[in-house]
Amino acid sequence: MSERATYLVLPGYQNSGPEHWQTRWEAAEPDTFRRVEQADWDHPERPDWVARVDAAVAAASAEGPVVLVAHSLGCVTAAHWAAGASAERTAAVRGALLVAPADVDTAELPELLGFRPVALERFPFPTVVVSSTDDPWVTPARAREFARAWGARYVEPGAYGHLNSDSGLGDWPEGRELLAGL
Repeated sequence: MSERATYLVLPGYQNSGPEHWQTRWEAAEPDTFRRVEQADWDHPERPDWVARVDAAVAAASAEGPVVLVAHSLGCVTAAHWAAGASAERTAAVRGALLVAPADVDTAELPELLGFRPVALERFPFPTVVVSSTDDPWVTPARAREFARAWGARYVEPGAYGHLNSDSGLGDWPEGRELLAGL
């Protein structure tokens, strides 16, 4: 097995567009960053999304270590996956960067109700949760609660909204630094 990690990109509800930092990271390093494609980005189904993550981890782990790079509903999907995945599968994961986890337990968007409740089991690998102070999808208190439950380091970069394309992060070098720290 090679020591070069594969970074599995887990976008949230409705995917990450061309200006999103996840997409920019993929474009900059297409051999290293791989998007976990979902069958339907607009009508997510938890079992399907989790199964796609599991299959992607299985495939990538044949090449070397894996790191999860999740945003929004992708973080919630990662939590559900980690809570139910086999020890063999989670052992292949070197770490996870979970950015702007969506609090689907309080969201009233019908498309997200199937992800309730958010899995609050500890991740079996190093994890960092990043959440801004003014994220419309999660309060700072709830994001800190997620980080504690998941056994993650918590980073609060300030007021950047949902840490997406609208946040003006560009290539988000601070996120790359956090990823390198895993």
